[in-house]
Amino acid sequence: DDPFKQVKKMIKDLIVRLLEEANEEAEQKGWCDTELSTNEQTRKEKTEAVEGLHAEIDETEASIAKLTKEVSDLSGQIQELDAAVAKATTLRNDEKAKNEETIKDSKEAQVAVEQALQVLKDFYAKAGEATALVQQEPPEIFDKPYQGMGGESGGVIGMLEVIQSDFARLETETKAAESQAQAVYDKFTEDSSVDKAAKQKDVEYKSNKKESESEELLEMKADLESTQKELDAALRYYEKLKPSCVDAGVSYEERVARRKEEIESLQEALRILNGEDIA
Repeated sequence: DDPFKQVKKMIKDLIVRLLEEANEEAEQKGWCDTELSTNEQTRKEKTEAVEGLHAEIDETEASIAKLTKEVSDLSGQIQELDAAVAKATTLRNDEKAKNEETIKDSKEAQVAVEQALQVLKDFYAKAGEATALVQQEPPEIFDKPYQGMGGESGGVIGMLEVIQSDFARLETETKAAESQAQAVYDKFTEDSSVDKAAKQKDVEYKSNKKESESEELLEMKADLESTQKELDAALRYYEKLKPSCVDAGVSYEERVARRKEEIESLQEALRILNGEDIA
């Protein structure tokens, strides 16, 4: 009987177990390499996606805040335009009413003065004619026949004609001022209307853009939530892989080298026990 039979069997079994272990570890190494590579790519993609979504969300939120302020400012400007037009309209109506009253009074005054002038002119004309027809001598207390005050340069007729001219000028000037004021008012209201329409259109555009971006923001946040969950899952899986694929203590290459040395030593011992020439 071979005295080394049991020892040699133990060595052979050990060699077989080491070879099986090497195959299993090679398969494990291949699996780890695949899983680590896939996981690394996933973590990289999801990290970049999360960072990109954060940047897009920040940018969109800033844009929405800006649009909100711009819409608020434009709405305030529209209210100011409406208030200015309302105030101008009130002032214009008051001024127009006052001018119309002045024009009306001037016309009535001119008619009244014209009537008074006509009465006086008729009176002085008739008085002159009547005096010329009188044949008897005037009383001694009069130097000459009474012909009235109409012929004097500073007489009533002259004063009334000046007054009539003043009222006519007041009517003309007031009409011109009214026409000018109405033109200025019409220009102001027209410009204000155009400005208001432009601002309202801008408000509509910015409001629609804000609404659209708000919807996009909700979608971004939903994408961020799902992408973050995917990243967290990849990170958890990486932690799960680390004990067997990363933190094994000794590198795979070192374990292969040591196992090879161990197998070669066992094979050499087996040959010696078999009486083979190892020289």
